[in-house]
Amino acid sequence: MDEEKKETVLEDENSRNFIYNFIKEDIAPGGQFEGLTVHTRFPPEPNGYLHIGHCKALCIDFGMAEKFGGICNLRMDDTNPAKEDTEYVEAIQEDIHWLGFDWGDRFFYGSDYFEKDYEYAVELIKKGLAYVCELTPEQFKEYRGDTTTPARSPYRDRPIEENLRLFEMMKNGEVEEGKMTLRAKIDLASGNFNMRDPVIYRIRYINHHRQGTKWCIFPMYDFAHPIQDALEGITHSLCSLEYEDHRPLYNWMVENVSIPYHKPRQIEFARLGIDHTVMSKRKLRKLVEENYVSGWDDPRMPTLCGLRRRGYTAKSIRTFCDTIGVAKSSNTIAFSELERCLRDDLNATAERTMAVLHPVKLTVTNYPEGQSESFEVENNPTRPEDGTHTITFSRHLWIEEDDFLEEPIPKYKRMYPGNEVRLKGAYLVTCTGCVKDENGKVIEVLCEYDPASKGGNPADGRKVKGATIHWVDSENCLDAEVRLYDNLFTDPNPDGPDKDFLQALNPESLTILHNVKVEKSMQDVAREFDARENRTGTNAPTFQFMRVGFFCLDNKDSSADHLVFNRSVSLRDSFKK
Repeated sequence: MDEEKKETVLEDENSRNFIYNFIKEDIAPGGQFEGLTVHTRFPPEPNGYLHIGHCKALCIDFGMAEKFGGICNLRMDDTNPAKEDTEYVEAIQEDIHWLGFDWGDRFFYGSDYFEKDYEYAVELIKKGLAYVCELTPEQFKEYRGDTTTPARSPYRDRPIEENLRLFEMMKNGEVEEGKMTLRAKIDLASGNFNMRDPVIYRIRYINHHRQGTKWCIFPMYDFAHPIQDALEGITHSLCSLEYEDHRPLYNWMVENVSIPYHKPRQIEFARLGIDHTVMSKRKLRKLVEENYVSGWDDPRMPTLCGLRRRGYTAKSIRTFCDTIGVAKSSNTIAFSELERCLRDDLNATAERTMAVLHPVKLTVTNYPEGQSESFEVENNPTRPEDGTHTITFSRHLWIEEDDFLEEPIPKYKRMYPGNEVRLKGAYLVTCTGCVKDENGKVIEVLCEYDPASKGGNPADGRKVKGATIHWVDSENCLDAEVRLYDNLFTDPNPDGPDKDFLQALNPESLTILHNVKVEKSMQDVAREFDARENRTGTNAPTFQFMRVGFFCLDNKDSSADHLVFNRSVSLRDSFKK
């Protein structure tokens, strides 16, 4: 595709993105941001690890800046110290870089603005637009009103001087926690309850991960966030749909404090929902802290570190976000769509190897005992330039348990007595029978090979109706542990109302196989990976186990002495069992 056509396609894609259209209007001649650089921000709260839902926001915030040649800030929204930690700050930065985005020198903390936030709160008090309220939480609910009854507060008409004195006492730690709050004075009768004199400061005697105990009053998100956006020169504050009803409050804040910059524009988009998944940080933290999963990076988790450990690539996740687009209304995407994006990426890039997950012995009875020979197998049939790797063949092999049936069922083309199949890259073999244990379980499959079919091509040119099956040389292989993952929840909507998401946990979301046979070359791959400095922050080597699926080395538990593979995504299987 030539460059002109590429630009046309890109423009068509952008035109279907309502955020893109809004920004384009804003910077056009006569627009509210004419002549300004598009400036966005991504403001995660460092109280957990980023998950796939954050990734959509990430791609929108950084992506829109890229599309318009603008810039995007990374700001840690650390105004609520209860669950915040430096561990999460570092993990967030690592995940964003892994996805391929960069904030340059535009990295900030919300707590950097605590002094400014305080000054603007004092300004609102002096303007008669904020007051200290002493309603208890119970009274606050009682006085909140309803759609026909205004809210009320007996402290709303306090003199400005008294409000300033009380707010100073709050700041100095002279008021017990929960005794007082600072509220904006807006409209107690507003149909939008966010405008009914919202709390903008509360008292918390708690250690802040950066500020220590310097502050005991902390700004609420709806107060701090618009001010911080304005101070950083943000043009477009892009956020999820739950903040739509907060937009009037966002605008009220930036219009009523004396920030000498332009006022940002807030635009909302639908959050990402994926079936069989929860996105709430509170619920994800519960899974971690109560040991329902092994950690934030458990490959069943929707966190980016968990997806990376499972073998998801940054490209596949960004492709997924691009594919689902930007919507104005909430929707739930099938997890299979994310799997499709990964499968497409790995099919083009992953090296092929052979591994047997449920091994049963295959003995080639007419092949000399003690003899061995080598074959070359392509690394990736879609990329001939990736070359080949060497495998060995001997009298004793391993094949998959379900690649043999003593009595075949209709359309079964694998091994059964009398049937001829290809052993991938090696020879044609004809099954001659099997050996069973005392319980009737097949423990060995017997076959004879055609010496004139080296490479799987018979000398007489006959057509083979049997399947091509994978195998591993039992004389030259390694044992490995393989972890097979399924949905963490059995309910497609475990986050639904009136549901206990823990009751929907899938007891079969993880299956561990301990006796998997893999090619011996996997040990060299593991040694190279062991030498990496930051194993968990990068993708581990990923392979297609032929006919089985895509698997990656576990970036935490695997080693050259103990190979552990995670199934990233299965292959499409044409044979329905």
